[in-house]
Amino acid sequence: MSHGPSAAGGAIIKGGHGAHEPHEPVFVGATKARLDDLLTRYPTKQAALLPALWMLQEARGWVSEAGMAEVAQVLDLTPAYVQGVVTFYTMYHQHPVGKFFIQVCTTSPCHVCGAEDVVKAFLQQTGCGELGVTSDDGRYTVIEVECLGACGFATPVMINSDFLESITPESVPEVLKRYG
Repeated sequence: MSHGPSAAGGAIIKGGHGAHEPHEPVFVGATKARLDDLLTRYPTKQAALLPALWMLQEARGWVSEAGMAEVAQVLDLTPAYVQGVVTFYTMYHQHPVGKFFIQVCTTSPCHVCGAEDVVKAFLQQTGCGELGVTSDDGRYTVIEVECLGACGFATPVMINSDFLESITPESVPEVLKRYG
């Protein structure tokens, strides 16, 4: 059922979209204040690693090696430790992705209900063409995922943090208008 890269680790980069830009620190000003507030709720700095990585990804769209080093520095961890966590979880983008990261569930129940056609519709309508490829305008990256936990609402789709259910090939253009 797989057609190529899935989850966050396998996207193919076209045009860079930030991969070659120098890292600008994220944990300054308001973001640093937000992290400092967050740290008061955890017993150790290390315990705040996952939310700190989310903050980094939210700010930059992905987690670069320089970003991992910055997180390591602010949390008094080694860059290797941070990299180990980032590479363990598929939710962290280890390369630039489109502004809208589209995850389409293609597990068996969704497959039976037409998920393959939903994937094809997203690939065609976004201009991505292939799974894991970022569109030329940098707006979209489409991947398939193994389960979004909504088998009763096939085909479920996540666009960034928005959860959408009962998506059909016919509804894809209307869905994308919300993210245009």
